[in-house]
Amino acid sequence: MGVQIYIPETVVQAIRTPEEHLKQTLTIELSAALYSRGLISFGKARQLAKMGKYEFGRLLGERGILRHYGQEELEDDLKYARS
Repeated sequence: MGVQIYIPETVVQAIRTPEEHLKQTLTIELSAALYSRGLISFGKARQLAKMGKYEFGRLLGERGILRHYGQEELEDDLKYARS
């Protein structure tokens, strides 16, 4: 199940992003906002943003969004370290 969000044309026109980058920009903004509010995990946020771990982590750092480091992130890091 996916979700579609309707954004009025007047709002779309007001967003200061080239049209060809609009969907990507909105998706990244949504993923960062959801993560910063603790509504989704780091892994799900970067999946939504279509970014790698390093790239999404860097984006959060640039925005001053602190990492929420929980059990899921610990397990991911341990799995990575063992491989």
